[in-house]
Amino acid sequence: MPSTRKHKLIIVESPAKARTLSRFLGHSYKVEASQGHVCDLPKSQIGVDIDHDFDPKYITIRGRGDILASIRKEAKNASQIYLATDPDREGEAISWHLAHILGIDEKEACRIEFHEVTKKAIQDALKKPRTIDMGRVDAQQARRVLDRLVGYKISPLLWAKVKKGLSAGRVQSVATRMVVMREREINAFIPEEYWEIAALACDPAQKGKQTAFPVRLTQMGGAKAELSNGEAAEKAAAAIRKASFKVATVKVSERHKSPAAPFTTSSLQQEASRKLNFSTSKTMQVVQQLYEGVDLEGEGTQGIVTYIRTDSVRISDEALSALRAYIPARYGATYLPETPNVYRGRANAQDAHEAIRPTDVERTPERIKDSLTKDQFNLYRLIYNRFVASQMAPAAYETMTAELEGDGLTLRFYGEHKVFAGFTAIYEEGSDEKEESVETNLPAWTEGMKISVRDVETIQHFTQPPARYTEASLVRALEEKGIGRPSTYAPTITTITTRGYVSKEKKRLFPTELGEMVTGMMEQYFSPIVDIDFTADMENRLDEVEEEKLPWKQVIREFYPSFAEMLGVAEKEIEKVEIKDEVSDVTCDKCGAKMVYKMGRYGRFLACPNFPECRNAKPIVTYIDTPCPKCGARLMEKMSTRTKRRFYGCERFPECDFVSWEKPLADKCPKCGSYMIEKRSRKGEVLHLCANESCRYRESVAADTEAETENE
Repeated sequence: MPSTRKHKLIIVESPAKARTLSRFLGHSYKVEASQGHVCDLPKSQIGVDIDHDFDPKYITIRGRGDILASIRKEAKNASQIYLATDPDREGEAISWHLAHILGIDEKEACRIEFHEVTKKAIQDALKKPRTIDMGRVDAQQARRVLDRLVGYKISPLLWAKVKKGLSAGRVQSVATRMVVMREREINAFIPEEYWEIAALACDPAQKGKQTAFPVRLTQMGGAKAELSNGEAAEKAAAAIRKASFKVATVKVSERHKSPAAPFTTSSLQQEASRKLNFSTSKTMQVVQQLYEGVDLEGEGTQGIVTYIRTDSVRISDEALSALRAYIPARYGATYLPETPNVYRGRANAQDAHEAIRPTDVERTPERIKDSLTKDQFNLYRLIYNRFVASQMAPAAYETMTAELEGDGLTLRFYGEHKVFAGFTAIYEEGSDEKEESVETNLPAWTEGMKISVRDVETIQHFTQPPARYTEASLVRALEEKGIGRPSTYAPTITTITTRGYVSKEKKRLFPTELGEMVTGMMEQYFSPIVDIDFTADMENRLDEVEEEKLPWKQVIREFYPSFAEMLGVAEKEIEKVEIKDEVSDVTCDKCGAKMVYKMGRYGRFLACPNFPECRNAKPIVTYIDTPCPKCGARLMEKMSTRTKRRFYGCERFPECDFVSWEKPLADKCPKCGSYMIEKRSRKGEVLHLCANESCRYRESVAADTEAETENE
């Protein structure tokens, strides 16, 4: 006879999280996954009733019918239903829709919230269910309706006037404009020449092996040394060579360097880009796996990091206590500061969630390495080390500044020497700028000491324009300007690249001709939509909605009239723009026409201009200067259709089967005569490496400035 015992139903978003929760909870619970949103505005129409106070028209998303049928079936047999979607605006809206579908009273305490997928966190959440937070729901509705109005009103205009398939968006158009504006700055930049003088200084009385220290010219004749041309630099260098120098001043002090805060979504994306070479979308994909649960040997499935969409740097009191007990036990008492390190988040940061941290500080990366993929391990180690370092003592450096004077010239030395590692024993934050380490032994100079100066060198420089954005630096800029929220950074960048507005080369983001054209049109006819301050202010308005200080429809009512006016002007004044495809010198092998360049999801490709009558298309063939190591023919740079990874192959394929994932070089290995390949380390170092695995001779070369430097 079947059991009539009823279970409790928990509804989460992802199947992976559902599997993790099922392992934590007993047979008295059933866990179902909604697989994200179950209701949304229809794709086939605008879905917002403008004439009736902007009422949204929600429908069941196509493909969610079977999922909802399964959830309804389980709900009928459930004694209690808990809505456990993600703890943010989108998650709250999903719970709200599910409550309507399942007929749950809006006053019922059915919503549970947890910020880490651990057994304790789930059990604690089940003890304190709450009602659905309508402030969060309304903020999500306001954002959704705003984005739908902007996207569905402007995009058809772009289709009609420019090119089919284009789109505009409240955040994506601003992000595109930022890339375009940076390119304009670079194009308008006029470099200015300047020179500096470097030399080596040491104590001439020192016997035996001398240690020389780098010094730079700072003053001439009591004024700042400003050398604008080579002639002035050579004159200054000659004066230094003739002069006799003494130590005028010596200042020795101590500098302390404090650790960085635990990760937010934005800072994690930036650091994973710098240290792991991850794109923003890859970072979010991998960290989602760590949050939802991984199968750990001896522990079962566990969520090993806290909630991943956050702009808060706060950590819980419980996590702080555990970490402050762990640090002295693992590293020694000197590595624990007397009081906890306190971090301040951004002014408009949402503080509902903690920073991204490991759910258990005792779960070290090395302990669970065998249970993780390579990407999971590297990202978890980054999160873990940053979290532990955030509550460690500062690093201490002994610093020394000395000025050498002679014949009206002043040379300056600065150096520092680490005397206590502090948090740097486990972690040091990456930087977007190329930094020269100044850590060194310090000279034993005293005031009045005679100093010998040699190897005087003139160095020419030119002022540099701002660097183009990378994904990481664009995320940082969006966050600093208050554009978007943690959940929107990665999808925004994905959208502007797949739409063909921005292209990526060597990690740098370049605006395409199409991106510049559409941005110019948006600036002329929809300037508030692409105005950074306007967009940031709109984010603040959405925050006010979440805090229930402002009705969500009021935001739309204030926005729409002027927007509708802009639409009317644009429809009348924008003339149709004909974008002519760039013609290549490649002949279509099906109809004989000259093929044209097109932009696709994975970049540019060649297509027949006679589409749709002729549908021939082919990848763009790029040759490199290196001959094929097997047969001497040309090598082609290609893209794998499966992994989207670049590789190199012989143009005579299949007659010649040479292929390499690494870029072959024309140089031969000086040890074994095999061909060399080029590899780039995570620190930006370029290596020339022998392709022969039994040899593996290597040599370092200077990395190109564009690939290394990000001086935003």
